Amino acid sequence: MNLLNVLIADDEHLVLEGLKQIIDWHANGFSICGTAVNGQDTLNKIQILKPDLVLLDIRMPKLDGIDVVKAALDFGFTGKFIILSGLSDFKLAQAAMRYGVDFYLTKPIDEDELEQAVHTMRDLIENERNVSRSYSQYRDKAKEHILKEILLNTCNYHTLNLDDLHLNVRIYQVITYSNYNQNSLHPAWDFSELMRITNRDSQTYDILEIDQHKVILLKGDFAISRFQNLLGHYRDKPQKGSPFDSIFLTYGRQTFQIQDIHLSYEDVCKLENRRFFCIRDQHVIGYDEYCIQQDFTHLFTQDLAPKYAEYFSNYIQSHNPTLIADTLSELSGYLNKCTAEIWDIKHFLIDIYILVKQKIMHIFPQTDLPFLANASVIILIEEKYYLYEIIEFLREQFEMWMHSVGYSSGENVLDEVLHYIQHNYQKNLKLETLAPLFGYNSSYLGRLFAKKLNVNFNSYLDQVRISKAKELLDDGSLKVYEIAKRVGYSNVDYFHRKFKKYEGTSPAEYRKRSL
Repeated sequence: MNLLNVLIADDEHLVLEGLKQIIDWHANGFSICGTAVNGQDTLNKIQILKPDLVLLDIRMPKLDGIDVVKAALDFGFTGKFIILSGLSDFKLAQAAMRYGVDFYLTKPIDEDELEQAVHTMRDLIENERNVSRSYSQYRDKAKEHILKEILLNTCNYHTLNLDDLHLNVRIYQVITYSNYNQNSLHPAWDFSELMRITNRDSQTYDILEIDQHKVILLKGDFAISRFQNLLGHYRDKPQKGSPFDSIFLTYGRQTFQIQDIHLSYEDVCKLENRRFFCIRDQHVIGYDEYCIQQDFTHLFTQDLAPKYAEYFSNYIQSHNPTLIADTLSELSGYLNKCTAEIWDIKHFLIDIYILVKQKIMHIFPQTDLPFLANASVIILIEEKYYLYEIIEFLREQFEMWMHSVGYSSGENVLDEVLHYIQHNYQKNLKLETLAPLFGYNSSYLGRLFAKKLNVNFNSYLDQVRISKAKELLDDGSLKVYEIAKRVGYSNVDYFHRKFKKYEGTSPAEYRKRSL
């Protein structure tokens, strides 16, 4: 049984000690939290100890019992009083009753009478608490229902009491809050601790659950400024094992009208669905950092699986890890722009794995290759939380198969270099810096260019750039100096000389002829 607290006050020491011993307070549901010897002392201890029940003499030095009761009620004390008085103090006791005193007992105190009064007080206090608790529960449920309607934009805004909901503020923002490690069975750190704020009576934010997502409505400038401080911990990767490393956040736009809060909630719903596409160690997706209004223009189709399987099969046979990595990166970017469901994307990647495996097994039937069983791969990929995890798994598998079917002769490095140039011609490429990227020295790579292409590296790079420049000139939307910069020439005069060398005419004349 949870004990209630009682404060006993009397200016006579012997009486005070007798009141402490006259009944078994514990057996009657009370614990003596303190004693007082005068009216002022009693009032001070009521403020500090906040007892459930005060037993006090009506006549005491400094403040009498009535003054104590009046002053306590004035500062909001909600506990109960039992007044002790002599027979001659009957009128004073009646006055005390008018101020909310629940019982008065005459001296000398009768043990049974006191015990009965204490029993009555205990029942009264517990009944009031049960009623208050029920009222609070109903009120909290009603408030949660209203907040859900606001987030879902299904409420009647004209009937809302913004003050009662603590929503009468200048600005709002919706966020979601969950464990970063989705395998963790332990709850994330307390949000108030992370924000370093108190949230008395939900003045600063409300937390509710919608579709198993913990949704937080930030209310007011202070709450949002504290949230911005919290986001500051993610500009650099949070320390492993720290509270900030344990959570994952999404946040929607800031809104300035109660009717627009649902827009911020809709943002976080979209962002939650994009968590699969987060990069490694990413703890936050925000409306202002990730444009959820982007056009998902790529039409997803499972029919692309054989095409990509052919690519990877060729790269594995030609021992080209660069093209494996580049194509997986391209594939990841394509999937990131698709409107497909996560489940469909996972099964698309499973199909690619199985198709590549079949091709390699067919080409190298006598080779003992480290293939996983299809059933194991399906389970493994289906259970991955992030796209980057699946892409990394595929890269590791393909490279392992590549090393298992033999080793590169060294000459196919040229294919990797040409592929790199085709995609990076606009950069300041030099043979001396390019060769080490592929594990070769510049002299060897230079000789390889001359032998296989009958041109040196710089001439080949110029040809690629001029070819790209012609495409841009044909398009007609860019000026010549913009095209020069776009294809890797910072000096437009140098671009003119190179273009004329390879095309026999200036860029401007070429454009006129092509129009």
